[in-house]
Amino acid sequence: MAQKKAFEVDSWLARPDSRISIVLLYGPDRGLVAERAKAFAAKTGLPLDDPFSVVRLEGSEVDQDQGRLLDEARTVPMFSDRRLLWVRNASGQKALAEDVKALTAEPPRDAIILIEAGDLKKGVGLRAIVEAADNAMALPCYADEARDIDTVIDGELQKAGMSMTLEARQALRRNLGGDRLASRGEIEKLVLYAHGQKEIGIDDVKATSGDVSGASFDDAVDALLEGKIGDFDSAFTRHCLSGGHPFLVLSSAMRQLQSIQAMRGQMDSSGRNAGSVVAAARPPVFFARRKLVEKALERWNSDALGRALARLQTAVLQTRRRPDLAVALARQALLGIAIESSRLAQR
Repeated sequence: MAQKKAFEVDSWLARPDSRISIVLLYGPDRGLVAERAKAFAAKTGLPLDDPFSVVRLEGSEVDQDQGRLLDEARTVPMFSDRRLLWVRNASGQKALAEDVKALTAEPPRDAIILIEAGDLKKGVGLRAIVEAADNAMALPCYADEARDIDTVIDGELQKAGMSMTLEARQALRRNLGGDRLASRGEIEKLVLYAHGQKEIGIDDVKATSGDVSGASFDDAVDALLEGKIGDFDSAFTRHCLSGGHPFLVLSSAMRQLQSIQAMRGQMDSSGRNAGSVVAAARPPVFFARRKLVEKALERWNSDALGRALARLQTAVLQTRRRPDLAVALARQALLGIAIESSRLAQR
């Protein structure tokens, strides 16, 4: 099947297959979709500012004029060997899917089709057509994980010839991840603010910190750990209403609980108290969160942590199977953990 896993996308884009004439980039992280689309467009070698070489279309525009994409793909280029047809803001448009289906059956000779789309359901419409074709490639773009965020940070620091303290990096990570372009913009802003310095410190991050992926999902996870049910629900709702993906809260909660589970294991095996374990944690716990983590360690035992993580894993699987119910499924799982945390605190 013509598709890649999320972690394989960047390596494919670095060396795209010349036999592929249709590329579909899709996913909830619109910034990452746009950034990768630009990277692929640059790899074509065509002058992107030349309207004769690059034709830009909207998904709705193609949908309203069925056959438009087919006509463009079969038009012989006048001033170059081939053209790039760049379709943005695609979704479930039926006419677009039909045009793409026709182009997979009869590949265009002189055109490359690049499509930017939102989060598409597996096995349906445009995504299913591209994944089943020999001359097309489907590339998923999901919200950055910690490893991806560090790669973006390192890339911008390297360009600026700067370094960053561990404490500053931890603080910066908490503001990044919801949208690739917004995250990169936040890092660029920080680098500009610290211009002339060799190293970026925690004070620089505090001075420039904004709400990129939404501090609301950090607030939601912190409220969950503290068992503050009302605060969790408010923060989770705020995150989702601002366009944040519920998976971000699920993955953040999972990382936090896995870290606490590892530290709880050290407590149980060594007999040390929570404060001692947190102080010795590697990587270090951000100083502003140490008290919160210590209380969570005292509150949650290994069995309870295991149950909570199993609940989160089930929720992640359910949201992937039913993306239309992602918000409700994530809320239910996270709310259950917040309620259990509140009960544990009362013991």
